Amino acid sequence: MPLNSEKEALKALIEIPATISAARVHQFGGPESIAIENIPTPMPGVGQVLVRVGAAGVGPWDGWIRSGNSVLPQPLPLTLGSDLSGTVAAVGPDVSEFKQGDAVFGVTNKRFTGAYAEYAIAESTMIALKPTSLNDIEAASVPVIAVTAWQALFDKAQLKSGQTVLIHGAAGGVGAYAVQLAKHAGAVVITTALARDVAYLKGLGADQVIDYQTERFEDVAKNVDAVIDLVGGDTQARSFSVLKHNGVMVSAVSHPDPDAASRYGVSAMFFLVDVSTDTLIAIAGLIDAGALSTNVGLVLPLDEAVRAHETLEGRLPHRGGKIVISILPSAS
Repeated sequence: MPLNSEKEALKALIEIPATISAARVHQFGGPESIAIENIPTPMPGVGQVLVRVGAAGVGPWDGWIRSGNSVLPQPLPLTLGSDLSGTVAAVGPDVSEFKQGDAVFGVTNKRFTGAYAEYAIAESTMIALKPTSLNDIEAASVPVIAVTAWQALFDKAQLKSGQTVLIHGAAGGVGAYAVQLAKHAGAVVITTALARDVAYLKGLGADQVIDYQTERFEDVAKNVDAVIDLVGGDTQARSFSVLKHNGVMVSAVSHPDPDAASRYGVSAMFFLVDVSTDTLIAIAGLIDAGALSTNVGLVLPLDEAVRAHETLEGRLPHRGGKIVISILPSAS
């Protein structure tokens, strides 16, 4: 007997289940608003792929979406999560770059939703082939924070070999990739961090680590070409004075003061990350070449998504590293 629709035929062909488990939000709120539910398996549309999710990363933006504080419209109900790694289960129309069985990593969509599930839809322009040296848990820890670091340094600050960059919040997820990427590009890398993170950052390639609790960075870092601000507030405001004339400040957390930028004769900008296949390919190449290392922290199963968000918010202790939800074993 013929199947009733192309959707049913596709599901039968690749043995995609009719329903899947997903971490969902029906109303904005705290971690307790997350519920694990069975939902119909989504199917890819034009320019999309269906990914059998091996693991999904957990980041601050997931908490903002869950609590209703996203800068983007987030219609409810929704499935949380953006970072993912897994295996292509099906491709939609007009997708030629990927095929069933490809191991991929990246981001779901521009709203940063849908990844905390056994299967997820991803825009084909926001994923790439997974680094061969990483498993799904490691790969899911990479996309948003690594691409944010890449874009801050190279797309926005236009950092070049031989230049000096000051990175605030260097021991965090984005900061750790920024240190490695800047050093690989041949820059002199100065960072601010806690004393406990000095050895870690030196190991990533930082030339100088300033303990911001005991030293004012303005007394150490002077005439730098670029500041990468991952802290904001007073740290951002004080950073104008360390830039050379025509230097640039790039912030991933808040809008720098344009009047201060004008007074100091520098450029200053805020940006939101825009994950693309090309940047993911470049990052994957550096990872496989041994030029970038990952830092995975707590790993939890899908049914402990609430605990993942409690840890994200500091309600539970966290030893550092990216929180990752392990969902399905790799099918590749």
